[in-house]
Amino acid sequence: MATSAVPNAITQLVGILRDPPIDNVDVFDGPPTDDVNTQDFIAIGWVPDNDQAAELTQTFNAAGARTRDEDFAIAGCIDVWSGDTDFATVRNRVFELLGELEQRLRATNVNPDAPNLNGAVMWAHLTAGVLRQYFADQGVRAALNFTVTCHARI
Repeated sequence: MATSAVPNAITQLVGILRDPPIDNVDVFDGPPTDDVNTQDFIAIGWVPDNDQAAELTQTFNAAGARTRDEDFAIAGCIDVWSGDTDFATVRNRVFELLGELEQRLRATNVNPDAPNLNGAVMWAHLTAGVLRQYFADQGVRAALNFTVTCHARI
């Protein structure tokens, strides 16, 4: 019996974002491993300036302690670069990618198990986000740190 649904949920979230691929976007499991100064990316289980990949709590499901309910939040970051000085461009792109992430979390005919991350959890949904905009040596960037909240029975 698994002691937590977190590891498989992160793996499944990465998987639904990688397949099918999102044009011109790298999807990382954890922090970026490449030079990301001039590319758009989505990182699952990582946000800048914070090492916390996920946070979880567990409680007994019922008397007898045979199963437990687990609620957890997976951290992630969408980061977009444009190479110029127009914040509207990167801001719109970061929210376009957030919409793609949210769509892939929902049940669709293409991926009917998406809300449960291919069976890893009972449900998962996008619950929070924080937008940052800043200048870099290569132009403007927008980053959106987001939270995917999940509920599982273990």
